[in-house]
Amino acid sequence: MLNESDIEQLRRTAWDAIEFGVCNSHRGLRVKPGEYSPALQSRAASFVTLRDGEALRGCMGNLSAETSLVEDVAKNANNAAFHDPRFDPVRPEEVERLNLKLSVLSKPEPFPVDSEADLLSRLQPGADGIILKESGRRATFLPSVWEMVSTPAEFIAQLKRKAGLPEDYWSDTIEIQRYHADEY
Repeated sequence: MLNESDIEQLRRTAWDAIEFGVCNSHRGLRVKPGEYSPALQSRAASFVTLRDGEALRGCMGNLSAETSLVEDVAKNANNAAFHDPRFDPVRPEEVERLNLKLSVLSKPEPFPVDSEADLLSRLQPGADGIILKESGRRATFLPSVWEMVSTPAEFIAQLKRKAGLPEDYWSDTIEIQRYHADEY
């Protein structure tokens, strides 16, 4: 869990990365982890979600901890703003309208299930983030996606669609992992 100062530093770093990218042809901001608190220097995985009002404007992140949290947030803020393949890069005049959400992920853990019904019965709406892997395809939904779906069945159907699978698809070879996220 991060303290208020750490959260504010992460938010500032994310905004700095977006502003740097606006002024520097979408290049990424380099941060020096040693200038931050030990909590922000530790390895962690994050996602950065940008919204323009209620509309998604970009969301990029990592599922595994590969760098310090502060570096991960800076990279993901830049990627969400300028490199999310679903959207055009953020324009300078858009920045003031954007809302930013940071998600710091726990380590994903295997979530073995016997069937789709077993999966649906064990999901914790509002708490679980899920990674679905099948036949070389992979997709994830952050726990915040629960705000936009009404049932576990809808959550999993949309996740399968995101992975390029039919909503009614199920196989004994599907791999499920579960994680949680602290959101700021």
